[in-house]
Amino acid sequence: MTELCIDFGGTNIKLGLLHGGSVIASDEFPVTGSGADLTAAEQAAIGMLADTGASVTGVAIALPGVVDRSAGRLVRAHEKYSYLGDLDLRNWARSCFEAPAVIENDARAALVGETTFGCAAGATDAAIVTLGTGIGTAAMMNGQLLRGRHDHAGILGGHVTVDLNAAPCLCGNLGCAESIASAWALEGHLRAHPRFAESTLKAVLQATGSVGIKNVVAVASAESEVAARDVLALFIRVWGAAIVTLCHAYDPEVVIVSGGVMRARDIVLPQLTTYVHTHLWSSSFRPPLVSPDAPELSVLRGLSVLAAAASGRSNAASEPAPAPRRSTSKLE
Repeated sequence: MTELCIDFGGTNIKLGLLHGGSVIASDEFPVTGSGADLTAAEQAAIGMLADTGASVTGVAIALPGVVDRSAGRLVRAHEKYSYLGDLDLRNWARSCFEAPAVIENDARAALVGETTFGCAAGATDAAIVTLGTGIGTAAMMNGQLLRGRHDHAGILGGHVTVDLNAAPCLCGNLGCAESIASAWALEGHLRAHPRFAESTLKAVLQATGSVGIKNVVAVASAESEVAARDVLALFIRVWGAAIVTLCHAYDPEVVIVSGGVMRARDIVLPQLTTYVHTHLWSSSFRPPLVSPDAPELSVLRGLSVLAAAASGRSNAASEPAPAPRRSTSKLE
């Protein structure tokens, strides 16, 4: 039994044929931000199915925003997916692959993946925060994903207010964690720093037109990199404040911290842990902060669980998986 999993990410669309969390085949391609993405996803999936000889028993789709699961659509769209509009993606998947389909927010899917197969396997009370272009979050209590009456619960942890005096966030709230400490806010902080002219990051920005959090982490330990060090310290405080709020709200046994910045987890994770444990309510449990070893698989693995459930199977790992036969990406 094989699940077709499609992750509409911020930069790439990733597809996988999975069984019990194991990747049988995978593919990925850049997002274009047009309806051609759906056609490309369908063609890529058909190609994987043809190459492997697998038959799809369930489909699951992850989206980077608020989803209406009952309507099968994206409610609050990532700008690259505004073309989806009112499209019912469950119907799209059923018509393409003749299998039951489910959609879910990508952070929730990642949380399912990590609590089922990954760094927090077996946890029933957990939260996840993904640090990247934005700040994605999700939570689970008593083994159940938090969704709420309108599918908003748990996923807006990046939009907790951390500074009432800050500028409005793109969401309309004031001083959101995401508006202060995300990849899209990074360049502004660096340019505003009085020591930025002395930083090697200025040359990176001039040469490439962009600078990422990974660039900041890479140079922050150098004595001369005051701007990078100060901005990283700001980001860690903001990320930490958001995680403290998640812990106060959901009382998790473990917090999963993921995203591209966790390539430097040896530097970032200890500082985040110290901040969170220092600032939690005095009697609150101090949960460990953990990071996935294969974050690129978190969403797909979670989707495989959701697809299995949608097709009426509660245990995605109940049968032997077919042997892997094809991969056109680095997901494995």
